[in-house]
Amino acid sequence: MEKVLKGLVKFQRDVFSKKKKLFSSLSQQQTPSVLFVTCSDSRIDPSLLTQTDPGDIFIIRNAGNLIPTYGAAIGGSTATIEYGVSVLKVKDIIICGHTDCGAMKGLLHPEKLQDLPAVKAWLQHAETTVRIVKDHCAHLKGEALFAATIRENVLVQMDHLRTHPAVATRLRWGDLRLHGWVYSIGTGEVWVYDEQKKDFVNLLQKKSKERP
Repeated sequence: MEKVLKGLVKFQRDVFSKKKKLFSSLSQQQTPSVLFVTCSDSRIDPSLLTQTDPGDIFIIRNAGNLIPTYGAAIGGSTATIEYGVSVLKVKDIIICGHTDCGAMKGLLHPEKLQDLPAVKAWLQHAETTVRIVKDHCAHLKGEALFAATIRENVLVQMDHLRTHPAVATRLRWGDLRLHGWVYSIGTGEVWVYDEQKKDFVNLLQKKSKERP
């Protein structure tokens, strides 16, 4: 806690003063362009990862970066999606999974969740991930299976997003884009889902190939 309090003092003394004009404008409204959905894991900082300022991204965080299908659980995540898409008019939604995800470990080892009933119940929103991995990744073991689970879960949650009326409407008219990312905590790399290749590719390599 002492580190947190010292950081707060430093923010108020050094950081806020340098961006006073930005914070003054933000006190009146917010106009984020991206809804960023990621895990609650303490090792992920969406603003640090994307090098964005306050006001740039609208964030949802929960265990496993899960999005319940519409109607399955009308709660905070559903309300945030609706507000971000319908009111704030974000142009892009990113589902960002990550390496060494504890929630994904729970999917692969449900026996370890017996004393965590709330976590076990929450992970039901990744039941399709479990089924896909079981049916299509049975040949994988260890870290390869773990990595596949993380990737498949990102794709499943993107499908869940499409069931939300606010999202479906915007997608229908082509003014909203969905993106699937996997962030590597150990290397800083980001792997993005490529619709044409039907696979995740390194973001830097993808951008390099896109340059003329």
